[in-house]
Amino acid sequence: ESDPVRLAIFAGLFMSIAEEMGAALQRSAASVNIRERLDFSCALFDAYGNLVANAPHIPVHLGSMGESIRTIIDARGGGADGRGIRRGDAYALNAPYRGGTHLPDITVIMPVFADDGDAPAFFVAARGHHADIGGITPGSMPPESLSVEEEGVLLDDVLVVDEGRFLEAELRAVFAGGPYPARNIDQNIADLAAQLAACTRGATGLTRLADEYGTDVVAAYMEYVQANADAAVRRLIATLDDGAFAYEMDDGAVIHVAVRVDRDAATMEVDFAGTSDQRPTNFNAPVSIVRAAVLYVVRALIDEAVPLNDGCLRGVTIRVPEGSMLNPRYPAAVVAGNVETSQVVTDALFGALGAMAASQGTMNNFTFGNDTHQYYETIAGGAGAGPGFDGASVIQTHMTNSRLTDPEIFETRVPVLL
Repeated sequence: ESDPVRLAIFAGLFMSIAEEMGAALQRSAASVNIRERLDFSCALFDAYGNLVANAPHIPVHLGSMGESIRTIIDARGGGADGRGIRRGDAYALNAPYRGGTHLPDITVIMPVFADDGDAPAFFVAARGHHADIGGITPGSMPPESLSVEEEGVLLDDVLVVDEGRFLEAELRAVFAGGPYPARNIDQNIADLAAQLAACTRGATGLTRLADEYGTDVVAAYMEYVQANADAAVRRLIATLDDGAFAYEMDDGAVIHVAVRVDRDAATMEVDFAGTSDQRPTNFNAPVSIVRAAVLYVVRALIDEAVPLNDGCLRGVTIRVPEGSMLNPRYPAAVVAGNVETSQVVTDALFGALGAMAASQGTMNNFTFGNDTHQYYETIAGGAGAGPGFDGASVIQTHMTNSRLTDPEIFETRVPVLL
């Protein structure tokens, strides 16, 4: 059984490993996007791909990364691909329809083996926003993309480390392939190497814990951490009321959400029925982003010291109509869904729960570049007020949590003067 003191200790240990991963990634990354803007996230997962712990990075990353892990498990676990998941392997994925968000966000996933087991005991992952992944415009954030292929190079469960050997040549071929190849492959490779370094740090930390306490004990406390979050959410649900909200976007599309609470069962249904069909533009959001938004909102409402993890959603059922702009069919364009629609979904959820007024519903994306230089920024806006508290100004809110690039770094790395 879980011991409350050890539960707190293990929760802290798990979070500290994720923070170490983030520090390693920041120090070793090459791009301004990751090194200076901190547009990355690192997290620990159990053997089933459930989020256990993370550093306080980017919410839209953290709530969706588990889907990427489960994609790898489903495709390769138990030798499903004829090869299996092996010690020393690592994989890369940015496919929006397979657990990704949008193509610039590349997730590096590393299995962690313990003892003499044939299957991974845990997983670690690092997701980073690459400055360019190809596509029809520099920076891979095209405002007018009509399909996901126009947004860059697709990495769909790509083996990047084969039993300890970094497959650089094969990766370069992937980045150079497709109709719209990446523009700065050297930087892509350097940032991927940094992500691998972060994952190695995380794997080492988990292996150290398993050696000290035993693999079974570490796995058990991963479950206890999630169960503790589940209990906290169910206590929250007992205080909530049913609600609904419709958010009309600039193009007339509507995000509609209804929240139905069953206090007796301590469960909640979040239903996006009535949301507009998928758009011909790129404001479609993969369902993994919807999940990330729901996870963030639920965690934000908990007035307890509970790490954000998959346990928060055990009592929550999410329904998203297939073919809607929140669950689009391939090859719908999605690049704005990650950075714009995700904010709208968050605002709609807070509105349905009567928790907070909407603010901007945007990340204020700013991007420019050419074949040599690419620059991307999300400008801080603010958050709305709620019962008993004022709004906030000039801060990154909700699905984003990145930092502004320092002017000195900006002028050094990009041929522009402020």
